[in-house]
Amino acid sequence: MYLAHFGLREAPFGITPDTSFFFACADYQEALNTLLIAVRNGEGFIKITGEVGTGKTLLCRQFLSSINKEQSTASDIVLNQTPVTTTSSATTQRFVTAYIPNPYLTPHTLLLALADELGVVLQQDVDQHHLLKSLTAALLDFARQDKQVVLCLDEAQAMPLESLEAIRLLTNLETEKRKLLQIVLFGQPELNQKLQQNSIRQLNQRITFQYHLGPLRRDDMDYYLSHRLNVAGFSGGRLFNRRAVKQLYAASGGIPRLVNVVAHKALMLAYGEGRQQVRAHHVRAAARDTVAAKNSLWQRWVLAIALLLIAGSVIGWMMLR
Repeated sequence: MYLAHFGLREAPFGITPDTSFFFACADYQEALNTLLIAVRNGEGFIKITGEVGTGKTLLCRQFLSSINKEQSTASDIVLNQTPVTTTSSATTQRFVTAYIPNPYLTPHTLLLALADELGVVLQQDVDQHHLLKSLTAALLDFARQDKQVVLCLDEAQAMPLESLEAIRLLTNLETEKRKLLQIVLFGQPELNQKLQQNSIRQLNQRITFQYHLGPLRRDDMDYYLSHRLNVAGFSGGRLFNRRAVKQLYAASGGIPRLVNVVAHKALMLAYGEGRQQVRAHHVRAAARDTVAAKNSLWQRWVLAIALLLIAGSVIGWMMLR
C-alpha cells in the first residue's frame, strides 16, 4: 500500500475508533471534559448526541480510557475555557466501567449484559428477580469499596423503550451520598426524539449533563489531518495541499468518518500517480467514489444554487420597484 511511499508506520485514516488518534479540538475536548466533570460529580444520567460519523464511539472510548487511568495528583479540567480544579477526593476516586456497544436488547438481556460486564456470577437461567438482586448486591459491594460504577451505552437511539425504563429503575439504587450507578448514553439525534416520549419522561428529566457533538469546523481540518498523519508516523511537510484540504472539507462536511474515508482514497490515488502530495483532483476523484461524500457535495451545490436564485429574485424585485 502507500505507507512506505509516504513514510508512514500505519494507516492514518482508518475508521476504527482508535484512541491514539483522538483529536482534541475545542469541541471534542469540551465534550470529553463535560463527561469527566459529570461522572466525578456523581450525576445519574449523561447524554452525548451526534450525527452518524461524528466520533461518538471514539469519544466514548477516550472517556473510558481517561477515567480508568490512575491519577496521583490533582489536575485541571477546562470547560468552556474556564479552569475547574478537581477536589482531592475526586483525584482518588476509582471507577468501575461497563461498556455495551449494541444495546438493542430486551430489558432482561440488557441487565444480563451489564452483569457480565461487571463480573457478576449468576445462576443459569436466572430470573428477573434474582438478576436484579445480584446486580444490586454487586453495586453495593462496589460502593463499599469506594468505587463508582459507570455504564456507557453506545448507539442508545436503538434501545427499546422498555430497556431504557429498566436502566432508569436500576439508577434508583443509591446510598445517602451518591448513586450506585451512573449511565452515559451515546446516540444519534433520534435519541432526543425517543426521550421525549411520555412513557420515559422520568428518564429525560434525570439527564443533568448533555452535549451535542458536531462536525469538525473548517479551521480544524488542517490540524485534524496533521494530527492523524503525525500519529501515523509522517514527518514530512504538507501532505495535503491547501486546495485539497478545501475540497476535502467540502466533500465531507467536516464529518470525521467521511474525512477519513475520502482522505484514505485520495492518498491511494496520489500514490498510484507516484506523487508525494495529495492534490484537489485526487480528493475530487475520491469523493466521486464515496456515496456519502457525493451526497454531501450535491446538497451543498443545491443549497448554493438556491441561495443564488433567492438573491437574484430579491435583486430583481428591488430593481422593478
